[in-house]
Amino acid sequence: MPAIELTADGDVWVLTIANADRDNTFNDQALVEWHAALDTVEASAGNRALLITSHHPKTFCNGIDLEWMMAAGGDTARQFVRRLEDLFIRVALFPMPTVACINGNAYGGGAILATACDFRLMRADRGRFCYPEVKIRMAFTPAMVETIRLLPDARALNRLALTADAIGGEEALALGVVDAIHPEQSLQAAALGYARELSGKHRPTYSEIKRMLRDGMARLAAERAAGRA
Repeated sequence: MPAIELTADGDVWVLTIANADRDNTFNDQALVEWHAALDTVEASAGNRALLITSHHPKTFCNGIDLEWMMAAGGDTARQFVRRLEDLFIRVALFPMPTVACINGNAYGGGAILATACDFRLMRADRGRFCYPEVKIRMAFTPAMVETIRLLPDARALNRLALTADAIGGEEALALGVVDAIHPEQSLQAAALGYARELSGKHRPTYSEIKRMLRDGMARLAAERAAGRA
């Protein structure tokens, strides 16, 4: 089964995480599909927005496919982590508005992916947002730290990164981790409407402002492209 489904709804591209059999996680094949989908979106003309969501009623994205990575081991695992970092950087600097529709659990890499998006809407009644790295004894990489620093509230970042607390929608809204919460039955429509409003922004101007606001990510992307990071 494909890991990603990509459709267009007017001026909004909808990227749906669809590998529920692997708990919507990242592995090598999934990353290939992610980048192929983003290539298609990025190549499209005109003012657009990207909405990232999931079919799974309980899971947005649960991060790295740990079973696959442990089996792969060694250089394969290390190279995979670097490619995953490249995905986070790409989403953080993506040249159009991006919205994460967090319809279920967002753990580890899934929470980092959502953080890389410009805006986040979350299910109010179910699902958790969590950086579990300190609990599972897997430290953030520098690129991951640069990504989670995009959270607007430094206190929320400090707490989530150092405690592995898993927070629901209401608490995530109170901490500024998400921009809005909605019941399950209206979340997707609300997120699509939010993305549709953003799709009218002048794409070159929006993208330039985003890169200036995220100058640390932009520097990291340039360093990696030059082979210095």
